[in-house]
Amino acid sequence: MTQPPISPAIGYLTALVAGVLTTLTASPYELWWLGPLAAGLIYWVVQSLSPRQAMLLGWCYGVGLFGSGASWVYVSIHDYGYTGVPLAVFLTGLFVCAMALFMAATLWLYRLVCGPRLAFLTFAGAWVLGEWLRTWLFTGFPWLLLGSAHVDSPLAAWAPIGGVYALSLIIVLSGTLGVEFLRRRWWTAAPVAALWLAPLALPGNWTQPAGDPLRVTLLQGDLPQLIKWTPEGQRTAANTYLEMTREHAEGADLIVWPEAALPMFEDEAEPLLARAQAHLEPDGALLTGILQREGRGLYYNSVIGLGNAEGGYRKAHLVPFGEYLPLERWLRGTIAFFDLPMPAMTPGPSGQPPIHAAGIPIGNAICYEIIYADLVAERARKAELLLTVSNDTWFGESIGPLQHLQMARLRALENGRYVIRATNNGVTAVIDPQGRIVARAPQFETVALRAEAVPMQGLTPFTRTGSWPVWLLAGLLLLPGLRSPRRRRALAGDDAPP
Repeated sequence: MTQPPISPAIGYLTALVAGVLTTLTASPYELWWLGPLAAGLIYWVVQSLSPRQAMLLGWCYGVGLFGSGASWVYVSIHDYGYTGVPLAVFLTGLFVCAMALFMAATLWLYRLVCGPRLAFLTFAGAWVLGEWLRTWLFTGFPWLLLGSAHVDSPLAAWAPIGGVYALSLIIVLSGTLGVEFLRRRWWTAAPVAALWLAPLALPGNWTQPAGDPLRVTLLQGDLPQLIKWTPEGQRTAANTYLEMTREHAEGADLIVWPEAALPMFEDEAEPLLARAQAHLEPDGALLTGILQREGRGLYYNSVIGLGNAEGGYRKAHLVPFGEYLPLERWLRGTIAFFDLPMPAMTPGPSGQPPIHAAGIPIGNAICYEIIYADLVAERARKAELLLTVSNDTWFGESIGPLQHLQMARLRALENGRYVIRATNNGVTAVIDPQGRIVARAPQFETVALRAEAVPMQGLTPFTRTGSWPVWLLAGLLLLPGLRSPRRRRALAGDDAPP
């Protein structure tokens, strides 16, 4: 069945809508069933466009996605970056337009390189490779990957096998095969049914308990970000976390404070840390996020342990504009947003061993790191429990913290590990190996969350291999539809649809 031509203008509007639909698949909306529809709409439109038109189509999709799903960037820039409304709107728009270029490049290359042969396969492969590119290029931003929304969907059982990119691949294939079904290619119903029904036959548990449950207490201080690094903020933080530790240490095997809980360097906080340690049970441990400094101007965003704890962790994947300033020589001082409230951080080394606390090896991911599936899988291989400390205060009351929590849930499911998540003002939670929240603290309250977390042993297929098998499969899916070099050269300078 031949597809009738589609007006490019209609296509661009459709792409904007598809981007918004993708946001609705994620928290807090969780309409995961819209994922195949969004991918199918892009697949339906792009087939009748030239490479240049496809590039604009992809950019429109990205604008719809990040304009609706990453709107929390405005909160960070305006509310906490001391930036006026016009400039904050401009910078947020610049961010959205820049992130949209990833999908623009993906669809341009797809239409340039791939022809109509087996397009339902080649499109899915191109989409996943585009997500991979967005994960790593220019430090990466794997936020709102299509598969991230499916921790509660019928496809969730695929996550321990292939991770978030396998979920994305299945969702896009469902969308492309759905379009082909509407074109009266009835056979496409069979593979879609197989992809969605196969989880019923997949193992429910890939890992097993490695010991008795660990009694954990996560402290959420709910301290105001705007005064955090002032003398008043330092006193408030010290008083809050010391008092909460004293009140809730009894019966706790492990107490966790959030990222940079004490707004000072470790050497400055030593007297306070000694007082905190004195409150612990004899075999109890405390883990806290804190800043460290060494000679030669090296600064680290870290996790350290007190009491029955050994080792430490230094954040390896830093956030641009949050923990370091790209092009600092030219940008610092131009506007308040570019003046970091602390020195630029130094990335920690790769291959750091887990922290041992209360006798349990614990893999760490500070804040933003939890959204990197392969980084977390690397930590999970040597750990029986996963910890993420964060300061989601930068998101304000936006949807950002809920999206962040959803991605942490997917990391638990991918690796078959409990994830304990301590934040300054939410969402503090304990997540089981199936990605289910077993305990959760209310946002924007000073509260101690008590729960149990079971150390787990064994590795899921995804933990063993990471994402490379799915990336390889995505690349192989492109092969049947590759155009000849001569045809690619002709299309590169042609605005007409192929």
